[in-house]
Amino acid sequence: MPTEVLMPALSPTMEKGNLSKWLKKEGDTVKSGDVIAEIETDKATMEVEAVDEGTLGKILVPEGTNDVAVNTPIAMILADGEDATALKDGKPANIDAIPEPKQKTTEPAPDAAKAPAPPKSAVQQPPSAPATPEPEVPEGTEMVTMTMREALRDAMAEEMRRDPDVFVMGEEVAEYQGAYKVTQGLLDEFGARRVIDTPITEHGFAGLGVGAALAGLKPIVEFMTFNFAMQAMDQLINSAAKTPYMSGGQVRVSIVFRGPNGPASRVAAHHSQDYSAWYSHVPGLKVIAPSTAADAKGLLKAAIRDPNPVMFLENEILYGHSSPVPKLDDYVLPIGRARVVRQGSDVTIVAWSMGMTYALKAAEELAKDNINAEVIDLRTLKPMDSDTIIESVKKTGRLVTVEEGWKQSGVGAEIAARVMEQAFDYLDAPVARVTGKDVPMPYAANLEKLALPSVAEVVEAAKAVSYR
Repeated sequence: MPTEVLMPALSPTMEKGNLSKWLKKEGDTVKSGDVIAEIETDKATMEVEAVDEGTLGKILVPEGTNDVAVNTPIAMILADGEDATALKDGKPANIDAIPEPKQKTTEPAPDAAKAPAPPKSAVQQPPSAPATPEPEVPEGTEMVTMTMREALRDAMAEEMRRDPDVFVMGEEVAEYQGAYKVTQGLLDEFGARRVIDTPITEHGFAGLGVGAALAGLKPIVEFMTFNFAMQAMDQLINSAAKTPYMSGGQVRVSIVFRGPNGPASRVAAHHSQDYSAWYSHVPGLKVIAPSTAADAKGLLKAAIRDPNPVMFLENEILYGHSSPVPKLDDYVLPIGRARVVRQGSDVTIVAWSMGMTYALKAAEELAKDNINAEVIDLRTLKPMDSDTIIESVKKTGRLVTVEEGWKQSGVGAEIAARVMEQAFDYLDAPVARVTGKDVPMPYAANLEKLALPSVAEVVEAAKAVSYR
């Protein structure tokens, strides 16, 4: 039966792309892995590989076609022995002969009832944390489901309406409405004076933002990715972080640096680094890494109002994830407070940002083995809420930390040290750390998966510290 070639995604957030060129023509023999076409977005170009051996029987989408949706069939490959008669209107010829599925009966087949459900990816289908309202949220408050990108946009828009000194700047934040559409609609509402497209020079526009903050404005500086912020380290560390201290508190630097941080998908070593530990090491910086839409909104609003420089670390994969957000006129969360998202008594799992997807799924798996895990979303890396972690460890006696960054000198190492200093006598086992592997991020999908933490590794660590 002919094999479909589908429009691939350049990243988890890509919804459509342009089919720029066919490198093979109908009738050509192809092998699995042969490059048959090129697709592109405004950010990158990707080669499309044949998924099977055979003959390129039908090109369904001509080259030059724009805005092709991800997973759209773009070609058909005929297996050995098949010819064009196996295709009908760009589909396998026998597709119309497939009978309609029978109506489901109320009684499942015996084998189907016993068959285990296929495992879910904790990244693509993250388990949702209970919608536990913050203490500041009045009981009975309506919750609105929105994506993280929408929550971030709303936070910026609300703060820009509230304070005329707040403005947004960065690459493609205005006309293109953000590389990840986080600033969508801001240019239309606030105009080019307050939503500013910058040249591709992180060192330059980060310094411009710091200068504006020194003059009393409140910039929100978007990095297309924090990997590019390495070009601006002098501005971030020596100018933004140190100036308030070196001026004896006479000069404030109220500025937020925000954008995606950490691994995404198939973007290799230069675009996959996690800077959580880097920035949380620096005196003068506050570091926030939310995992839900509600936390993203409430903490970004708090960061914009804070008189100190704040590194607001988002995650590209989480941009499209939806979760409940309180419908309040002014939803602001305190910086420096962790949240217990799942109560437990046997082991404490601490994570933040993308790490929460592994932690929550692992807690579900552990519950099947009667291990009741307490999951804490750290949310703010600096200042770190040690008290919440310590109180949990006093209850469970065991601790596992989860992060996508590297193990050496990671945030998990800092948590482990604080627990050792403040709750050593309560520990029944050594602290376990689940981290990214100590290698630059590979490009190949199978190797990338091995380089990242996994739910299985979190489960294994929790069982190890529980001596199970």
